Amino acid sequence: MSAGPISDFVDRHYRHFNAASLKDAADAYRRHLDDGGVMLVTLAGAMSTAELGLSLAEMIRQGKVHALCCTGANLEEDLYNLVAHDHYERIPSYRDLTPADEQALYDRHLNRVTDTCIPEEEAMRRIERFVMTNWDEADRAGARRFPHEFLYDLLRSCRLKELYQIDPRESWMIAAAEKALPLFVPGWEDSTLGNMYAARCIGGHVKNPTTIKSGVEYFIELAHWYREISKSRSIGFFQIGGGIAGDFPICVVPMLHQDLKLPDVRRWGYFCQISDSTTSYGSYSGAVPNEKITWGKLGADTPKFVIESDATIVAPLIFAKVLGW
Repeated sequence: MSAGPISDFVDRHYRHFNAASLKDAADAYRRHLDDGGVMLVTLAGAMSTAELGLSLAEMIRQGKVHALCCTGANLEEDLYNLVAHDHYERIPSYRDLTPADEQALYDRHLNRVTDTCIPEEEAMRRIERFVMTNWDEADRAGARRFPHEFLYDLLRSCRLKELYQIDPRESWMIAAAEKALPLFVPGWEDSTLGNMYAARCIGGHVKNPTTIKSGVEYFIELAHWYREISKSRSIGFFQIGGGIAGDFPICVVPMLHQDLKLPDVRRWGYFCQISDSTTSYGSYSGAVPNEKITWGKLGADTPKFVIESDATIVAPLIFAKVLGW
């Protein structure tokens, strides 16, 4: 693969410290794929609101990402950006906001994520109106589905198409739906749509709360996927941020080996984490990769990288290098 200007820049200037870790991780990511491996990417924080889809969507389209584990917020916020981008408000001076300023944003139904405000009516309520119909229909039919499957169906139906406010090629959820990318969303209830679904159940519109499948069922689905793919290919783990998006899927290996007592379970074949978490406070998200060896998640010889920096800066650069941009 020929290298583009971003890759050339990284090779030329990123020689030491976190910059060198970025370059080494990107090069190892490419080697892992070139050797026939596949990659699971985990997505925490507010990466969808940070518009990571600009690079992640192309990674999915070009077969550089083979499965994804994300928070419920990242799942939905890519769609919010897709249909309400022009209504978002950016506040570069967010550090200077007073409580009165924050109240004024609330009164305007603007939900702030650092320097970006998501508009409730144009984003959250707009998507809610589409998906709640599907929830109710599934409930009446006695059908049960995962949260992401409802959104995949919504995108594939093209019912949102006339509402798009960005180039659909910049939506990682559209790319994932088109590829039928395996997607795992632990703790989906901790999201705006998850809250809305709970309200729908409490209000009696959805009679069976298990119409949407649970996190345990997601873990079982992940285990089936891992067992099948790892029969013939090494699976890498690329973690953006910490929390449940990363902690949930990495546990599948010790579960298969230690709890199910399955023989010859492959450990993750590559590991990289972009994080600014601090391990000295007992943070698992900030733990160095070698700690994961003691839990049976990584092997002593697994290529391991930690980039202690801002994922909104680092992830697009790594993706660009993997893509050869």
